[in-house]
Amino acid sequence: MPADNEEKFLSLSGAEVKRIYTPDDVADLDYKRDLGDAGEFPFTRGVYSTMYRGRRWTMRMFAGFGTAEETNRRFKRLLQEGETGLSVAFDMPTLMGYDSDHPKALGEVGRCGVAIDSVEDMDVLFRDIPLDKVTVSMTINCPAAVLWAFYLVVAERRGIAWERLGGTIQNDILKEYIAQKEWAFPIEPSVKLVVDTVEFAAKRVPKWHPISISGYHIREAGATAQQELNFTLLDGLTYVERCLQRGLKIDDFAPQLSFFFDVHNDFFEEVAKLRAARRIWARLMKARYHPQNPKSLWCRFHCQTAGVSLTAQQPMNNVVRVALQALAAVLGGCQSLHTNSLDETYALPTEEAALLALRTQQIIAHETGVANVIDPLGGSYYVEAKTNEFERNFFDYLRRIEGDALADNWESAIAHGVPQREIANSAAAFQRRVEEKDYIVVGVNEYVQEEETKIPTLKIAERVEREQIARLRALREERHSLEWSDAMEDLKRACYDGENVMPYLIACARAQATVGEIMDAMREVFGEYREPVWM
Repeated sequence: MPADNEEKFLSLSGAEVKRIYTPDDVADLDYKRDLGDAGEFPFTRGVYSTMYRGRRWTMRMFAGFGTAEETNRRFKRLLQEGETGLSVAFDMPTLMGYDSDHPKALGEVGRCGVAIDSVEDMDVLFRDIPLDKVTVSMTINCPAAVLWAFYLVVAERRGIAWERLGGTIQNDILKEYIAQKEWAFPIEPSVKLVVDTVEFAAKRVPKWHPISISGYHIREAGATAQQELNFTLLDGLTYVERCLQRGLKIDDFAPQLSFFFDVHNDFFEEVAKLRAARRIWARLMKARYHPQNPKSLWCRFHCQTAGVSLTAQQPMNNVVRVALQALAAVLGGCQSLHTNSLDETYALPTEEAALLALRTQQIIAHETGVANVIDPLGGSYYVEAKTNEFERNFFDYLRRIEGDALADNWESAIAHGVPQREIANSAAAFQRRVEEKDYIVVGVNEYVQEEETKIPTLKIAERVEREQIARLRALREERHSLEWSDAMEDLKRACYDGENVMPYLIACARAQATVGEIMDAMREVFGEYREPVWM
């Protein structure tokens, strides 16, 4: 057996991994202080005392393509097959806040998700689905408040009280500037819109999570696991501070905050990251804000397996990757989970691939026994040492950011491109490891096959765009023009005056205003964001 200094092992993220971990690596670990039982501060082992013995995680498959009608059929099939929560994937025009007939939407309508232009589309999307019994997650950011308003009006039409609605809008605009780049307005008004939704949810939709503070897209852009954790929690702290500045009390809104993490290939690193996230968040919230409600300390999160880890080469290998990543998410204590489909490097998932991804979760839940014991990797010298390392590195980074004269807060650091540059450097470093075969990607830089594997893929018909545009234009012709114009003028006035815009967005939805019209009205007031060039 080689000595420690003869060979250096690195985790997926580039962190050094020792050959063996012993009690010496966790000598300072105090069970009560650092772990506690599940449901006890600092929640390292889970936020619920019963965890999956009380309730399984929500199996929430990300789905959306083409028209609202087509996606509605996919939702119903997934629910029939045992899915326990819905998750909406929107197309690129919707994600960017444009209508389907906008010149920038050409060729993109319904391609990477479902096209939603109006409250009528939203109504069709959830036709015959009991919104008071099924929780819904919507992966939408810059127009999140608009799409949420549509959803609330659909529930209102069906006589469902908003107090009975459960679900999530992603609505994490800071990570857009950091990583995903789906923005509309400058940072300041964008964050203000997020706070509007948090305030409205606290007062009117108490079971809803108005924000899913997301590390997923940060990781997909090339961040390490540590950077994903650091940047996500700093985003979360920023939103908390902005809500407090609005005049909300910590216990008014903190229990409704939720998080969203990527789960990549380095199995134990991912488990440790998720355990560390709970502990760090609980300690931050307790030390800084002194909440009275224990739920204000909770870091509850959704996980998704790593899309960036999937390969077009030998796509059946993706089934194995997804299964192991999903297992890590469960062992890390997630509250809900999406498993990627094997064909997602080619196109949106076929029905067969999506069903297999759902079955992966169901097999983990019912056949492996891993959900029978809470935090079964707790006590592992390696996992505990790695959990401690994540926490220690986070607080080192926090002190660095808070002491930076250039970027005296996290919003300022984002505006100056601090996390963006760090992600770019990490992505480049990982790519070098792959090219030099320091990190093996099976089927890509090792175990390569010359023959390309052929698999069926989902095709979006060209008619989808034509039909969606025809419906949109018919809506504009048929709606009540005076009610529409009044609602739009009221929205612009509210934006100028700095009011909470949610009641005005809801009024616009009732008046059948479209996503693009509403976003254009706000662009007129707030302006548009242009990313600076950082050196």
